[in-house]
Amino acid sequence: MISAEAYEDARLLWDYHRMHHAPRVSSVVIGLGSHDLGVADVAAHLYHQGLAPVLVFTGATSPTTRMRMPRGEAVHYRERALELGVPDEAILVEPRATNTGENIEFSRQVLADAGVAVSSVLLVSKPYEERRSYAMMRKLWPTVDVISASTHMKLHEYVETIGDASMVIDMIVGALQRVLVFPGRNLAIPQDVPQEVVEAYERLARQGFTSRLMPVAEKT
Repeated sequence: MISAEAYEDARLLWDYHRMHHAPRVSSVVIGLGSHDLGVADVAAHLYHQGLAPVLVFTGATSPTTRMRMPRGEAVHYRERALELGVPDEAILVEPRATNTGENIEFSRQVLADAGVAVSSVLLVSKPYEERRSYAMMRKLWPTVDVISASTHMKLHEYVETIGDASMVIDMIVGALQRVLVFPGRNLAIPQDVPQEVVEAYERLARQGFTSRLMPVAEKT
């Protein structure tokens, strides 16, 4: 049972992770692989709004997604987008990436190989990955304009769709650690993190929401 105090701390982190960017016309939508098919839903919605002519879905599998998406995250995302009416010719699949750095690097190569000129990206992620993904894109692909996007949900609504509050909070805590650590590893631009957010993160870690925290030696 998750305490009301822990849930409030998670909400603070959730709100911080959201970038609140307004989507606008871009060269491409890139959907970052994960366990959450909502990423594909948002990407398809942006396509149908006419905000980009092509989608890239990127991601292999991870311990979290191996059972849920046995054919690979990008492949399952593509299948979902096709179900939602996105034409096959508008979708590129990048099936090898196993972390966000590779998502960015390999998607960039897939687009180059396809002859797609990219000056701007609508970057779709899980809601609590918006800020980290944005910071990494700004560092690793600095020549493009980046807009973060995700499903519009409050924390409690998102937990209901996933069905596992502890896993979601673990993920939120892990995402915050990466916002703090990755600039020092030359993987992301620095972000201003309010002290109240840092304190909430530390309280959640002390309470055991740590399954997504990186070991000190891990770099991706």
